[in-house]
Amino acid sequence: MSSSWKDGILLKIVNAIAYFLFLGSNIYTVASPAGIYYYGKETYITPAPWAFLIWSLIHILLLGTVIYQFFPAGKRVIIDGISWRFPLLAVINAIYINLWASHHFILGAHIHHIYYIVKKHHSPQNLTDELFIHLPFSLYHGWTTVLVVLSAFEAFGVNALHHHAGVWTKVFVFLGLFFLEGTAATYAFSTPEGDLPASIAIAWSLWAIFAHQTSSGFVHWSALAFSILALIWVVKGSYGLYTRSRGGRIALSDEERAPLVG
Repeated sequence: MSSSWKDGILLKIVNAIAYFLFLGSNIYTVASPAGIYYYGKETYITPAPWAFLIWSLIHILLLGTVIYQFFPAGKRVIIDGISWRFPLLAVINAIYINLWASHHFILGAHIHHIYYIVKKHHSPQNLTDELFIHLPFSLYHGWTTVLVVLSAFEAFGVNALHHHAGVWTKVFVFLGLFFLEGTAATYAFSTPEGDLPASIAIAWSLWAIFAHQTSSGFVHWSALAFSILALIWVVKGSYGLYTRSRGGRIALSDEERAPLVG
């Protein structure tokens, strides 16, 4: 029997409502010059404010996800695969942003289950799958990895406006940058073609940290070094994507190779 756009209509409606209530409004919240990310606690790993514009891109792509669920190919992944995890993600995302605005910081892994389902069980069958399923959730997963590090420093790190970068601050910043760059490398090698969007999300954040952190030479130049390394993994992912487009779809690797951060 042919699939109808009414199949799974309850969840489709819930997804749409959840998006517009909890995700759609964040496009303006994050992009606004008076947005909450422009006036948070300043740490020695805080990126330039423009780094957070990636939220707007993710949310715009997720709008495409909500629309795509009404088509048979989209329903197969979004309704049958991701299921109720999408509206749950929307609620948790809103909670996260509101807690950040009130300077309460949480570390979460709410995106990982969706990322795993999409990457492990639903390889892209066409360009629309890539654009509205794999791209937004890969960006989201990579960006969440960055937010884990930023949240940790905002919760436990010193305020860069009031304290100089001591030895231990520099050590932990270096480890944080190393962790981000290493995760970008993990994304690049997680599948034969790599996960390019997730690597881009981390490389984007590292360049933003380099651009913003000018008060400490050690942090500034360390961020540059790791940014260049992350860019190498982006190039690797780009080459893998090009190779896949030339040679056909490449099967995904075992679950052990998928990044478990986020």
